[in-house]
Amino acid sequence: MAKLNASNLLEIGERVPIPAYDRAQVRGGIVHFGVGGFHRAHQAMYLDALMNEGKALDWGITGVGLLPNDRRMRTAMETQDCLYTLTVKHPDGTFEPRVIGSIIDYLYAPDDPEAVLARLADPATKIVSLTVTEGGYHANQVTGAFDESDPAIQRDLRPEAGPETTFGYIVEALARRRAARIEPFAVMSCDNIQANGDMARRMIGAFAALRDPELGAWIEERVSFPNSMVDRITPATTDSDRSLVTERFAIDDDWPVVCEPFTQWVLGDHFPSGRPPVDQVGVQVVEDVEPYELMKLRLLNASHQALCYLGHLAGYRYAHEVCGDPLFVRFLLGYMDDEATPTLEPVPGIDLDRYKHQLIERFANPEISDPLARLCADSSDRIPKWLVAVVREQLANGGAFRRSALVIASWARYAEGIDESGEPIEVVDRRREQVMARARRQRDEPLAFLQDPDLFGELAEDESFTSAYLEALESLHTRGARATLEMWEAV
Repeated sequence: MAKLNASNLLEIGERVPIPAYDRAQVRGGIVHFGVGGFHRAHQAMYLDALMNEGKALDWGITGVGLLPNDRRMRTAMETQDCLYTLTVKHPDGTFEPRVIGSIIDYLYAPDDPEAVLARLADPATKIVSLTVTEGGYHANQVTGAFDESDPAIQRDLRPEAGPETTFGYIVEALARRRAARIEPFAVMSCDNIQANGDMARRMIGAFAALRDPELGAWIEERVSFPNSMVDRITPATTDSDRSLVTERFAIDDDWPVVCEPFTQWVLGDHFPSGRPPVDQVGVQVVEDVEPYELMKLRLLNASHQALCYLGHLAGYRYAHEVCGDPLFVRFLLGYMDDEATPTLEPVPGIDLDRYKHQLIERFANPEISDPLARLCADSSDRIPKWLVAVVREQLANGGAFRRSALVIASWARYAEGIDESGEPIEVVDRRREQVMARARRQRDEPLAFLQDPDLFGELAEDESFTSAYLEALESLHTRGARATLEMWEAV
């Protein structure tokens, strides 16, 4: 067995594919905040594919970590020369590994903020990309306005303060580039947010304007924020994934990545200082990303929410278990056909009916073993963006919304923190205390959960919606998840 690093790469290459390019010739052009499994299964994979064709060697990635948990990633990256294995898990049980080499450096910002700022301010850096989760944009869920209440944001707004947040680093680096008359980099969001580039523009611009109105105006005028839609199911790495890489491929990899075969990246072509030719390795470079974004957010992402709470309450623990149950599959397809699809415009080049059935096939991949706990996490950043938007459009247009009402009620029931067997549920959410406090009041105050204006706006005042929601919540309490689902599908 060989430890994964540059010195052992040729030996490892006798067993699995390795980079076909000389990594010593790769130069940095991208700085990426949030180097998790998804980034490494997606953007870094596409860049590696380009480099294997002898292209984009000036678009190497420098990863940046900001959070305490990122210390582990720094250690893994340092000991492995930023190499890692990516294993595609096919439904038939076959595995497709390769070593990815497009990440060439990793900086842990709290240890050396100036090193990060220097890399960001370097003229060679043309793109700064983000996978910082939906909550990392500091947007009010209902109004869409910048929420400056985060203490870290407040610290970053102090005069002469060193940056702590992603926004702090980006804006300080742009200020330095402006002062040095260096062209700004493009900011490329890869998070699951509708019009994610536009969101990044508004939030970063608002932050910058609070710090320096002239800088905020310069960013608004000069900085590009392309929209993108990214898609690949990538569960968090487990010890069994590490063992898989060790036992099957004789590679000692501290932080491998596993993912599904499907991958899609739709990217708005707005890069004034240039971009790698990712369209040559399957990326759809388009003028308007919105139809693809809405398709993914309202069909894939919202369907994940539709299956995770009800599935957990019904006793399942993995997405493929839920999608092996015909009752749940009927419910998911019903939501997609009757509630989500009417809110979508035609998507160029996509057969939506085939796409929806393909989603079920993807969710049902038993090799991925995507935990429902992962899908249930951070719901207060997900449900308002992915599902409440569907509800509002359907209410405005007189469309169906009962399945969406049940999904939101199932989140409310899940957030009580106790399952149907009396076992505790670990609720993972940045608003955990507020969410659980409202959920625990709802047996006496049935609308308590829905009356959170920061998540649902005025939805609790819509009688047609609350009627369906209350019916669903009562049934979840009295009948349980499966019986409720059977009743819902019988209507």
